Amino acid sequence: MRIALGQLNPTVGAFADNLDKITAGVESALVKGCDLIMFPELTLCGYPPEDLLLNRSFVEANKSYLKKLIARVGNIAVICGFAGSRGHEVHNAAAVIQNHRLMMTYNKVALPNYGVFDEKRYFQPGTEMPLLRLRNTLIGINICEDIWLCPGITEQQAAFGARVILNISASPYHIHKAHERIEMLRDRALRNNSHVFYVNMVGGQDELIFDGASLAIDPKGKVIARADQFREELLIVDIPEARTVNNLAFELIKRAGINPDRQFPIIYSELSDTARKSPIRKSPNKVAKLLTPEEEVFQGLVLATRDYVLKNGFRHAVIGMSGGIDSALTAAVAVEALGKDNVHLIFMPSRFTSELSHHAALKQARLLGVKMSDLPIIDLFEDYAELMNPVFGDCTTGLPGENLQARIRGNLLMAYSNKFGALVLNTSNKSEAAVGYTTLYGDMVGGFAVLEDIPKTLVYKISKHLN
Repeated sequence: MRIALGQLNPTVGAFADNLDKITAGVESALVKGCDLIMFPELTLCGYPPEDLLLNRSFVEANKSYLKKLIARVGNIAVICGFAGSRGHEVHNAAAVIQNHRLMMTYNKVALPNYGVFDEKRYFQPGTEMPLLRLRNTLIGINICEDIWLCPGITEQQAAFGARVILNISASPYHIHKAHERIEMLRDRALRNNSHVFYVNMVGGQDELIFDGASLAIDPKGKVIARADQFREELLIVDIPEARTVNNLAFELIKRAGINPDRQFPIIYSELSDTARKSPIRKSPNKVAKLLTPEEEVFQGLVLATRDYVLKNGFRHAVIGMSGGIDSALTAAVAVEALGKDNVHLIFMPSRFTSELSHHAALKQARLLGVKMSDLPIIDLFEDYAELMNPVFGDCTTGLPGENLQARIRGNLLMAYSNKFGALVLNTSNKSEAAVGYTTLYGDMVGGFAVLEDIPKTLVYKISKHLN
């Protein structure tokens, strides 16, 4: 049995673009002789759609593009996440498609409502358990949180004879998340004596990062295939066909429609055998190595920055350079994400700025091959002081003077953004935000804070790693 995991980077609401990505994955999987291809949770509409789901036209547009996908799918089984609906209820759903037909729709049962998840606000939970038959193999399908919940629907599918479990997911990234997933999925494979396939979304969407690292685990708990982190990929996995359920059992499943504890009615469908264009040439399954912690975080920052800039319609970014390590690292991330020709650095010295700061900023710009402009704010600072002194008294020292410099710099950066359509990238780190070491309307300006979740200690570790 050959299964493809389509690790895609969709954009919320970009139905046509998402459909084209899915179609390209289906065509590639068909050429490679795959029986089935699976795509991440809510791929068709993007994840997380949040309050767009409260707009009926958004859900209907999503369903109309599902019809277009159905029309494009021939003799290969496709499992794709989309926003389904029944009446006024909206569901986090998986469509099973083959031969231009919607074979089955499964609605996610376990809706997470913690951390960054708020699914109970938008979705109604499903009430059915899906099982598919491909040749002599019984397959269970579930969505993201369904497999984290144990015991849950995965165990019930395995109890009914499913020896292949397919989970489509949009699992947000945090440090070491890939290892946590492996341990959880290994437990499910061992517990249920089943192959477990897990396809995860990749990409940045607002404040979330999805790291991919889709994988397959065999019934003994061994990782037999894994995709790269932080990039789109079609992962092809070959496994032995699991002939564990006889035809009589299939007939009983179809007729009964109820599992033993009567918790979930069964929905069941039989897939046709794929008409391969040529015999399968087996090759070792790819098992990508996981990145080191510092490289993992860096690649996550690069992906998040690239997608935030591009998905919001920008092509360029501007950064205020101070000569410090935060702006240096932010610039390095931006250049990796967007290319050196799409990043502009601005150095804005005051009378308090040291020559060392200027030298450091200039050296960083040269290392990156990026243009840096000098905009001294000495005269602007004096003009502000001259204007304010008759009313406020001396504003050139202490807290007023310190914050005034930061606010002048913020104005210049935003003016550049307005003039040239470049997104301002904020350079503050998490440690500064945690203790309030920042200037409101000053160095807090920016469309995207690249290091907002990176404490200062990690800033140094990543910088040393890059060097």
